[in-house]
Amino acid sequence: MQTSQDAAFRTEVRDWLETALAGEFKELRGVGGPGREHEAWDERRDWNRYLAQAGWTCLGWPVEWGGRGASTAQQVIFHEEFARADAPHKVNHFGEELLGPTLIAFGTEAQKRRFLPKIVAVDELWCQGYSEPGAGSDLASVSTSAVLEDDHWSVNGQKVWTSMAHLSDWCFVVARTEPGSRRHHGLSYLLVPMHQDGVTVRPIVQITGTAEFNEVFFDDAHTDADLVVGEVGDGWRVAMGTLAFERGVATLGQQVGFRRELESVVELAKQTGAFDDPVVRDRLTRSWLDLEVIRAHAQRTLASVTSGTPGSEASVAKLLWANWHRNLGELAMQVLGARSMITPPDDFDQWQRLYLFSRADTIYGGSNEVQRNIIAERTLGLPREARV
Repeated sequence: MQTSQDAAFRTEVRDWLETALAGEFKELRGVGGPGREHEAWDERRDWNRYLAQAGWTCLGWPVEWGGRGASTAQQVIFHEEFARADAPHKVNHFGEELLGPTLIAFGTEAQKRRFLPKIVAVDELWCQGYSEPGAGSDLASVSTSAVLEDDHWSVNGQKVWTSMAHLSDWCFVVARTEPGSRRHHGLSYLLVPMHQDGVTVRPIVQITGTAEFNEVFFDDAHTDADLVVGEVGDGWRVAMGTLAFERGVATLGQQVGFRRELESVVELAKQTGAFDDPVVRDRLTRSWLDLEVIRAHAQRTLASVTSGTPGSEASVAKLLWANWHRNLGELAMQVLGARSMITPPDDFDQWQRLYLFSRADTIYGGSNEVQRNIIAERTLGLPREARV
């Protein structure tokens, strides 16, 4: 139940966004987001810094580290209103939503003083060095190594599917710091600067023609000895903490964006005449019902993460929204009919781009198969999958 304070906060957020998006940033409404990160990058960074100057970044962080100390309800309200306003997608997701909370929970005071203010101000951007060619969703199989040499770590290996690495200043990297260790033992969580000779970034061109994912090669890349988050060898626990933060309050804002996409597909169906097809109407109705289920589950998941006891709820949530969004892309193609097979002269239209990019939803962030294994093994108590 929304309190009077929360209602007042919602009004404050809504009014501020309405004013801010009526000025110099009005042309940026709806710009950016997954599959469209290439759009107006510099302008969106300016927008993100404008948010920071007004105190609208890192809301849930403690006040002492530049946040507002906002309640979970207020953070949800902000993300919902941000999505409803069709505000341009922020460029600081990995720093604000992932690394920052991880440093607050696990980092040293020196690390917090060094990095948190620049994340709040959007002065340094981050990327996530988890997946590797032989360790995608199976993070425990990483082989990237880091060796301590005097006052620095020497990092060697390759990461892949690293979102926005080509535009990032730093990367939080899970690396194997104990030679001969296996699985989640012997891993450490390192903070590695991207702008150095030992780091090579190679963009991966996607089926949409854009390239927001990258391969990152570390060849004797260096980072300071004290830039390990948590204890050396305790990287698995820290990395899992980051994943818990990743599935936090921003997911409810995501649902607002999904609802807008569904409403647009409904309107498209009415325009094309596909709405008169009872099969299409049934799929649209099911999509609406499934989205309600996703929202309800997201709220329950958020409560468990906030209480500090995340279980398999986050894996269920990932399965629900990823498959729903992929199915929406397929439904949009059905609604378009033959037009879906024709590429406009300049680029894919928004529905073709939705269809193509949403194919990745069930892979990145933990594939369907991995999420089902987590649910089966950790919640249902089924036998563990054989691993080599």
